Amino acid sequence: MAVDSFRAYLDRLADGGDLAEFEASVSWNLEASAITMLANQRDGPIPAFRSIAESETDAVLVGDPYRGSRERPWDRIAHSLGMASDLSGADYYAAVIDRLSSPREPRVVDRPAAPCKEVVKTGGDVDLLSFPWPYIHQGDGGRYSNLQTLVAPAPDSEWGRWSSHRMMLHDETQASLLLLAGEQVPNLYYYQYERRDEPMPVAAVVGAEPAVEYSADMWIPSGRSEATFAGGLKEEPVDLVTCETSDLLVPASAELVIEGRVLPGERLDEGPFGDYFGYMNGPRRSMPTFEIDAITHRRAPRVPFCVEGSGVGYDRNSSSTLEVAAAGPDATLGLRAAGFDVEFAVPWRFTSRTVWVIATDCPYPGYLHELANFVFTTWGMLHIDFFVFVDADVDPFEPRAVLTAVALEADPDEDFHQFGVERMPKVPLNIYQTPDEKEGADVGTSKAKTAKAYVDATTDGEWVRRHADEELRKRARAVLREAGVSGAEFGSDESRGETE
Repeated sequence: MAVDSFRAYLDRLADGGDLAEFEASVSWNLEASAITMLANQRDGPIPAFRSIAESETDAVLVGDPYRGSRERPWDRIAHSLGMASDLSGADYYAAVIDRLSSPREPRVVDRPAAPCKEVVKTGGDVDLLSFPWPYIHQGDGGRYSNLQTLVAPAPDSEWGRWSSHRMMLHDETQASLLLLAGEQVPNLYYYQYERRDEPMPVAAVVGAEPAVEYSADMWIPSGRSEATFAGGLKEEPVDLVTCETSDLLVPASAELVIEGRVLPGERLDEGPFGDYFGYMNGPRRSMPTFEIDAITHRRAPRVPFCVEGSGVGYDRNSSSTLEVAAAGPDATLGLRAAGFDVEFAVPWRFTSRTVWVIATDCPYPGYLHELANFVFTTWGMLHIDFFVFVDADVDPFEPRAVLTAVALEADPDEDFHQFGVERMPKVPLNIYQTPDEKEGADVGTSKAKTAKAYVDATTDGEWVRRHADEELRKRARAVLREAGVSGAEFGSDESRGETE
């Protein structure tokens, strides 16, 4: 069965020998993140720090809890969902897609039954800095919560909208949220709430159960709810509970829930931050202000965090693994639902935020260009710059198979395509952009526009093979007729009363 809480997930890691618990005192100031980065780079067990120096709250810091193993990044996530631990990448994707195809409505539980309500603090008792948020990279603009689920209103769903946005702490009651326009929750804030001069209620959920975290990293379309897809992933409803200071519903088993409002027209500094490309992303910029109204949590909460930049985008931390194991199956399902004959859409394991491989049939000329146009203009794929298209029978989980397809099938003169002609939107993180290009407007988008690119590493499509085969048959029939052989003897169309 799937686990139903973050601490149950940690227990399952421990049972499998995948959790390293540190009893000695560790500082939140660079030390916890340094140990986590070493574990990431060495493909070691997940570190859990049980004693945090200079923390007012008895809490456990957990470094990159969703990082997968180097060769099989989906294994820990599969295990948390109650799946077999020896699935191939294709079988894992098929199992996730099957569950996403059967979403389940969540349950609403009373506050006394919700573990996240064991401790409730509101008003003057709120102190964001009483928790051991880590200072992750030397040079960061501040301490961060960067592995959390943000719950926001959703005009088209009673369950709200879930997404992932990092939060930089400023003082006891204020933080800045990284809200980049182009994504659904930021768009809701910038183009609806802020334009009406209204604060937007939100809740930052830290240490949600795994199915919640996975669905928040998926690209669930407007009109659908992450809460129902999380229920599909775990094959039972997710329990939700009402916030203390708003009508938002949050996962009841969460370790920590930070309630508040994103204020209209107010900004706080955000960054720099050591981001997933492996460099310090800056300069410091302004992002919306998150005003904290209440904090509820479990006793001795488990606080997860992610060390971005481990391996410079390699599959060596939680966010890279979630891209492969959560975003990939969801994108595959979405492309199929849009009518494309896609076998799998898989993030390239070594640069999962920028390069994807799509295994697909090519039923007609221009199909790949239509598919490229769709994926490059889908909001969830704005940060992806390159796609590699391979045949449906090529294993996109196997790097050697993909590279072989590129080497043997991609003609540098004909099969490398620039797309968008420098008009596509950009996320201001790419390492090849200059600092001036990275600098954005108040909504956080990059000033630079760009082209995208895709590589056609497929063989000739089925339509080409059919055409070629028919041409060969016609030529053979003509040769046989010239030799005096009747159509009936070799089953030509003439034998059925048809003419060439």
